[in-house]
Amino acid sequence: MHEILDDFLNYLAVEKGLSRNTLDAYSLDLNGYLEFLEDIGATSLKTISYEHIIKYLEELYGEYSDASVARKLAAVKAFHKFLVREGFTERLPTADIKMPKKEKRLPRVLSVNQIGKLLDQPAGAGFSEIRDRAILELLYSCGMRVSELVALDIEDIDLRAGYVRCFGKGSKERIIPLGGYASEALTVYINKSRRQLAKNRRPAALFLNNRGDRLSRQSCWKIVKKYAEKADIGEIYPHLLRHSFATHLLANGADLRAVQELLGHADISTTQIYTHVTRDKLKSVYEKTHPKARKK
Repeated sequence: MHEILDDFLNYLAVEKGLSRNTLDAYSLDLNGYLEFLEDIGATSLKTISYEHIIKYLEELYGEYSDASVARKLAAVKAFHKFLVREGFTERLPTADIKMPKKEKRLPRVLSVNQIGKLLDQPAGAGFSEIRDRAILELLYSCGMRVSELVALDIEDIDLRAGYVRCFGKGSKERIIPLGGYASEALTVYINKSRRQLAKNRRPAALFLNNRGDRLSRQSCWKIVKKYAEKADIGEIYPHLLRHSFATHLLANGADLRAVQELLGHADISTTQIYTHVTRDKLKSVYEKTHPKARKK
């Protein structure tokens, strides 16, 4: 898929005469889009559907500003039009996708009960189950992006102090507290499972695959999807744990600025989307439970 992207970027440079900065922006946005498709198992651009694009937008909402989402979607639309124009495919999955309006669509969030069911799934004593439990606990405990999680090295974890160091967008470092369940799951993983997966080597990566190499983003997506199916909570993706982390913190009284820091958001307006989620939830609860909420 990346070879076709190179053809598109060359088309933009030669036939459209776009500047280097614009080409770099297209390249960054579309490489992220292709990585997303690979993560969800969509390996052929010929089979991309409307539903794939919607899933992509769901991941963007709550993470980027409206302007950034609009820019990324514009790049995806232009790319798919190029594929049709060049005869690569007859399908245009973006045809019915409209550009975002000023008001953001609220991100999907898992309930506390659904989170509990998900985290309970990897209950086995095998190396993979121990690792997978640590992954799920860490994603929810710290609200990390999946790209940040798979990039973690063993030295980024301080179990004694109860902190994890990760690097977000722009290589910006942040220190995140580890919850008790995540610390326990990581301790078991590091002392048992990781030693076996390392296969007598000394890899830097925290999370390893069965070959002893760094776990990939795609593999992490598959792990989350696998246990979501077991928990019977529908199809989810790793970013939902990040959305849920932020929403649950705010719903229980966390300071907005603190949540912004934990998520690594540069702009607090990006974090504020989660306050709307909690307000909508409160309104829903009120309408369902208050005897005078609705006229009969």
